[in-house]
Amino acid sequence: MTHGSTSTGSITPADWDRAVALIREADTLALACHVSPDGDALGSMLAFGLALRAAGKKAVCSFGDRDFAVPRLLRFLPGQELLAEPSAYPDRPELMITFDASTMQRLGLLMPCATAAGELVVIDHHASNSGFGTLHLIDPAAAATAVVTEELLHRLGMPVDRAIATCLYTGLVTDTGSFRYSSTTPSVHAMAGRLLATGINQDAIARELWDRAPYSYLAVLGGALQRAVLDPDGHGMVWTYISCEDRGGLPYGEIEGIIDVVRKVDEADVAVVLKQGDDGVWNVSTRSKGAVDVARACSLLGGGGHRMAAGFSSELPPAETVARLKELLA
Repeated sequence: MTHGSTSTGSITPADWDRAVALIREADTLALACHVSPDGDALGSMLAFGLALRAAGKKAVCSFGDRDFAVPRLLRFLPGQELLAEPSAYPDRPELMITFDASTMQRLGLLMPCATAAGELVVIDHHASNSGFGTLHLIDPAAAATAVVTEELLHRLGMPVDRAIATCLYTGLVTDTGSFRYSSTTPSVHAMAGRLLATGINQDAIARELWDRAPYSYLAVLGGALQRAVLDPDGHGMVWTYISCEDRGGLPYGEIEGIIDVVRKVDEADVAVVLKQGDDGVWNVSTRSKGAVDVARACSLLGGGGHRMAAGFSSELPPAETVARLKELLA
C-alpha cells in the first residue's frame, strides 16, 4: 500500500486498479459488513459509504442480522442514515462490496444478495478469509480492514473528512486494542495521525467504546468471572460462558468486552468466552498471548480470525465446545 500503510503487497496493482474502475463506473453501490458488527466492520463500511455519497454516488449499507440494530457502543458513528435493513437491501446488486467478512456465511441474511451480485468486491484483513467474491482486496498484514479501506479511498482520490475519519479511526483502535496489539506498527500510528489531523475527537471515541456500560453489566460480568475455569494443561486456558438467561435484559452487544477481562489471567495463554445469542447459538471468542495460534483451531471449527484473536459458533453446550477447541489447540 502507499502513504505508509501496513502491507505485504498481497493486493496486486491490477486488483487495486480493477476495484477503482468498478467503483468509478457504478452509480449505485451496495455495501455490507459481517453480522454482529464490531468497530472495524461497521466503521469501515460507513466510512466508505460516506465517501461515496460525497462523490455523488448512491450507497446502501447493511449487515445481515435478523435482529437488525447497531450495537449501542457504536451508535455514535456518523453515516448511520445510510443503513438499510436486510429486507430493503438490493436482491441482485450490480456491485456489492463487503467489509471485514472472512467468509460468505458471515454475511448472514445478505448471503443470497452476495451470491447474486454482478461483482462482489471483498475488503478484509483476515488471513483466514475463504476467498469468496469476484475481486479480493485482502491484506493479512493490515492491522484492520479500516487500513485497506483508507488505501482504497486514497486510490479513488476521495478525501477523508472528519466524519469519515471518525469511522476509520474507530476501526483502527478497536482492531489494534487501542494500539496495544502486536499489529500496531509505525505505519499504524502514521495512519492514526492522518485521521487525528482531520479534527476528530479521540477522547469521545474512547469513552464510547470502552468507558460506558449499563449498571446491569456489572452483574453479568461478576457471574462470568465467578464461573471462570482455569485449565493449566499445556499453555493454559481460562474460559467462561454467558447464557441468554445470564444476560437477563442486557443486549448481546454489551458483553463483547468481557473477553478482555478474562484474558488478563497470568496462568493462561489462551482465554475463551462463550456468549449465547438470542437464537441459542454459542458464539465463541478466543484470545492468545502469542504461544498458541487460535485462528487455526477456530478455522477448523468453522470460524476464523487472526493468530491471537479468533472465533467460531457452536450449538454444543459450553463444556463440550471447549473440549473440542482444546483438542485442536494442542
